Order: sequence, then structure tokens, then C-alpha cells
Amino acid sequence: MLGGTITFGGENLLALNDRQLSRIRGDKIAMIFQDATTSMNPLLRVGNQVAEPLVTHRSQSWQSARTSAVDLLRRVHIPAAADRARAYPFQYSGGMLQRATIAMALGCQPELIIADEPTTALDVTIQAQILELLRELRRTRGATILLITHDLGVVAELCDRVAVMYRGRVMEVGAVDQIFARPLHPYTTALLRATPRIDEEFDLESVPPLQPRPRGVEPGCRFAGRCPVRVAQCATEPELRQVEVDRSARCWLADGSS
Repeated sequence: MLGGTITFGGENLLALNDRQLSRIRGDKIAMIFQDATTSMNPLLRVGNQVAEPLVTHRSQSWQSARTSAVDLLRRVHIPAAADRARAYPFQYSGGMLQRATIAMALGCQPELIIADEPTTALDVTIQAQILELLRELRRTRGATILLITHDLGVVAELCDRVAVMYRGRVMEVGAVDQIFARPLHPYTTALLRATPRIDEEFDLESVPPLQPRPRGVEPGCRFAGRCPVRVAQCATEPELRQVEVDRSARCWLADGSS
């Protein structure tokens, strides 16, 4: 069963038609996709693709938008930006292409940037550069970044708040430093214990395997089948509830009351 609302700028996005949504996408809300090699059209020059949102949403001429695109490529530290703007995506490295997609997302100065695994398939040096670029953009542009990732190291470096999800459910919400220091949900605890550390002696622990169930059968808490501290009450799924100041969890044991 699907339901709920997605509110942005006082509007429920789920109630808008395609034309109304198209005025928001790429303008007030921009997207940085996981795979830059498939998010760009291989048949169009990179500069034209970075310029397109400016033509669509800012009514700039193509000549003016191409000039702006070169400036955007410079801002994301693409070397020889004027020459690179005339190149095609296959002529870019993976890291440079990801920078170009960030430039395209920034063109209209969006209020919200959704970044879906922006460092996937990049080597660690390029990952660090992309994360530093996102921090710089947040600091200088004042945009909100919604980061989607499975990499807890990226979360620790970039995020202020985090929502931990498991099988389509938000299990825990809170400030990053609070969640890393003292997780309230067993799934969050399991994730942290399965993450390598270099600052102390630490034995990695894997998350217990999920027991297969018939499709469509979802009794109780979705993590119960893998949870080492489950109790009988877990046969009923808890609500996501506030258990501390500015912290919420979907667990009967989160506040120690069960």
C-alpha cells in the first residue's frame, strides 16, 4: 500500500502533474545520479548538456547558456573547461564526468540537491575530491544536500543528520554524531559493527543472514528475522517514534521501556 505526501516549498509534489513537476525538476530540485556514464547523453557535447537546464528554466539563449556552462565546469574544477565543454562524455574520465553532472545540477542554483551514491565506482582519491566539492557547494551555495548512500564513511564526512533505512522502512533518525556514538536501533548497531575502523582494535561482525519468507508475508518488525535482541513484541511492527530529543527509532527496545 502506497500513501503519504512529499512536501517541498509548501507543495505536495505527489499532487502535481507532469508539467508542474517539470518546472521544479532541474530548477528548484536537482539530481546527481549514481552512474555519471549513463546519466548523460553520449551523443551530445557535455557543454550543451550542462547548458540545457539554463535554456529550459532560465530562458537563456543557447549562446549565453554555453558560456555559463563553461563557467560551471570551471567551478567544479574541470581543467581547460572551454575545451572540455566541446568534448563528448566518452572523452571524460569517471571523476571528471561526475563533476560535470554536478555542474549540470548546480546551473539553476537549486534549493535541494539529491545525490544518489555520487562516489560509486570512483577510486578513493576521486571520492575524496567529490566529497570536498559537495562540502564546498553546500558552504558557498547554501543548498540542502540529500545524500543517498550505503557508505557510512561518506555519511560521517558529509552529513549532519541521517535516516537509516532497512527494506523500505526508516529505522532510525538523528544527528550523525549521536547515531555513530550510540545507535538506538539494532540494525544501525549491526551496520556500524560491520564497518572497518583504523582507530582501534575492532573485530568485524557480519549482519545475521535473513531467513527466507513467502513473498508478501511481512509480520512484525522487518528486521526481526535478523535481530539478535528481538522479543515477542517484535511480532507487531512498531511506529517510528521520538525516543530522545531530536532522535527517533522504530524499535520497541529503543527507550528501554519493553
